[in-house]
Amino acid sequence: MITLQDIQAAKQSIADIACVTPMMQSEQLSRVCGNQVILKAEHLQKTGSFKIRGAANKVKQAAAEGAKYVTAASSGNHGQAVAYTANRLGIPATIVVPEDATLCKVNAIKAYNGKVETCGTTSAERIPRAREIALQEGGVYIPPYDDPFIIAGQGTIGLEILEQLGDVDVVVVPIGGGGLVSGILTAIKESSPRIQVIGVEPALANDTYLSRQRGQITSIPASSTIADGLRTSQPGDLTFPIVMKYIDDIVLVSEEEIRQAFCFVLERMKQMIEPSSATTVAAAMFGNLPFAGKRVVTVISGGNVDLEQAARMISGE
Repeated sequence: MITLQDIQAAKQSIADIACVTPMMQSEQLSRVCGNQVILKAEHLQKTGSFKIRGAANKVKQAAAEGAKYVTAASSGNHGQAVAYTANRLGIPATIVVPEDATLCKVNAIKAYNGKVETCGTTSAERIPRAREIALQEGGVYIPPYDDPFIIAGQGTIGLEILEQLGDVDVVVVPIGGGGLVSGILTAIKESSPRIQVIGVEPALANDTYLSRQRGQITSIPASSTIADGLRTSQPGDLTFPIVMKYIDDIVLVSEEEIRQAFCFVLERMKQMIEPSSATTVAAAMFGNLPFAGKRVVTVISGGNVDLEQAARMISGE
């Protein structure tokens, strides 16, 4: 498992690439939720998501060890982050994306000088291809979440929350493969154990929820949730033990709750966030958090939304 010291080292390593993101509040959202709700605005991060933190930490580590080429398998945000960091370091990058990847994310990868290759629709198809390219080119494959440098990079969000607020009762985090939540868990629980950390998954992509219930990594079929960044089939080998050790609870949200939270933040706060990010707001809005009157931080993981997808979310199609 990673340590608080690993996260502190990551914070120093990525300081020239990732930015410190702001906290945002809405009095109306807090009234609806029955808690003081504060959004950690990672949708305003470089490349539009938290992924730049872990990617920068890992790509820098690979470069320090002599890597001249990197690859990644990603539905979008991780790929953007790897391409951006590699471009900053002058290293070529190939990102293997699914055939149905969101266009705005693919275009962003290309804008960061990343080469894009499509392969299948599942991570089980993308990852072997990305590894194969890395082997062929003598490069390094950059995993999306199940890596200590990735986890430590994502954990820097936890350090920032503590520095920016200090007095916080609960941190609510979306869960995909678990890199984000396990990093934040380590930062928070090893700094201030009294703070609760609650994970959120879509009910249609509940692999970590089920795994925690059963006490072992459990796979689910491919998911169709609108929270496309959370469509993992199972938690990571490295992330899951951290979740089991530290998480206070995992809650599930419905597709309609995600959609309504997305629309609320867009309409009332004028912020375009991804459906994956809206899961944490949904958990706060629709009674999934078993308390009231607390100071709650919801982690907004990204804001890379395809405009056609946004239109469907707003119309309820």
